[in-house]
Amino acid sequence: MSLDEVARHLAKPKSWVYGNWRSQGIPFRKVGSALRCRPGDLDKWIDRQMP
Repeated sequence: MSLDEVARHLAKPKSWVYGNWRSQGIPFRKVGSALRCRPGDLDKWIDRQMP
């Protein structure tokens, strides 16, 4: 998933996702100069955010 797709999935602005991905632990990986995230990894991350 691209940064745009992750932002839409999380219902957050793209600027928030980009500015907070490290501190929030969003499971991005750098692919060249782009950030990418596997859908399954993002779903697991979302599940861990729920109390």
